[in-house]
Amino acid sequence: MAKVIIDHDKCQGPSCAECVDTCPMGIFVIEGDKIVVENEEICSLCEICMDVCPNDAIKIEG
Repeated sequence: MAKVIIDHDKCQGPSCAECVDTCPMGIFVIEGDKIVVENEEICSLCEICMDVCPNDAIKIEG
């Protein structure tokens, strides 16, 4: 199972939300002013979220 880690110090949150918009599995959601990981167990390890994040705020450990 994958471990998806968001560095909230680097993440721009809802003003960016590239990961939310592009994740094919839909594991990211906006909660208030933060992006959070939901349903991490269905992550396919595609790393698209890492590719689209402009601040390198997402890491995936599989």
